[in-house]
Amino acid sequence: MFIKKLGLSLLLAVAFLSCEPEAFSPEDTTPFALKLPEGFPAPAIPEDNALTEARVALGKRLFYDPVLSSDSSISCQSCHRQELAFADDRPISPGVQGRLGFRNSPTLANVAYLSRINKDGGVTKLDLQAIVPIEDHAEMDFSILLAAERLNAMPTYEAAFAKAYGEHASPFTITRALGSFMRTMISGHSRYDIAQQGGAPLSAAEARGEMLFFSSRTQCSTCHSGFNFTQNQFLNNGLYLEYEDGGRHRVTLQEEDMGKFRVPTLRNISVTAPYMHDGSLADLRAVVQHYNQGGKGHANQDPRVKPLGLSEQEQSDLIAFLQTLTDTAFLTDEQFR
Repeated sequence: MFIKKLGLSLLLAVAFLSCEPEAFSPEDTTPFALKLPEGFPAPAIPEDNALTEARVALGKRLFYDPVLSSDSSISCQSCHRQELAFADDRPISPGVQGRLGFRNSPTLANVAYLSRINKDGGVTKLDLQAIVPIEDHAEMDFSILLAAERLNAMPTYEAAFAKAYGEHASPFTITRALGSFMRTMISGHSRYDIAQQGGAPLSAAEARGEMLFFSSRTQCSTCHSGFNFTQNQFLNNGLYLEYEDGGRHRVTLQEEDMGKFRVPTLRNISVTAPYMHDGSLADLRAVVQHYNQGGKGHANQDPRVKPLGLSEQEQSDLIAFLQTLTDTAFLTDEQFR
């Protein structure tokens, strides 16, 4: 069972994070103003972690600092690169000493809107997520309790935590600072959005692809809908007949969840290859071909995944449309550096 793989320090940290802290008394409470694209709702912000300039700045510093890994060799940014929409271009990102886990690094764009984090939904909120890669042997391989000790021994970090939370670094404040920064990673200014708002129209091929995407024939938009092009459901898309990684099953232990993973956002999809939970599909054409062929036929495969009979031209048109969902400004925005 998954719980047996948790180390003692991780269990202690989870217990610590589950406790309600005393009210914070930060030195700087200047609110951070999120810039929301047209049509985007305001994300829910936890009452115990109001978004402030100091917290976002601290979270950004931690995100890029390898101090959170056991040997100070990798940072969050090592696996989540801005030019790739805070994803990675390797099937599996190497961790400390080059160790490999078993899942592809997902985009962090618009994670502020997720109610369950990670591809299997095993983390219940964004402010807890960072403990997973920090403690994972194949990623940063560090006790978050020891990470807090390391940060508290650094005067500049001690001052930054006092400014943001009025507290020392702790599992609670480390994860919440990182959550604050990740909540600012909002992306919604693609060419598709511009066209929808009355700007430059899509090309003929892109427009044909858009019609296919939203058609009853492909049903793409029944899973990838809304402002973020996902309903955040956990579904089996028939990638395999047998899954080494059970996905949602690892969390629930229910057989009906075998092979189910979160339906990802399609925003910036053209820069987040390779695809699927294990990075096994190299490019968008391979993804479209997978769905065009109708999957492998796993018992839990969603019934909407079935042979589509798309021609080569139609597949190219669909890919052309997906490429319009890239937010180039997000990939270069200085506020995230």
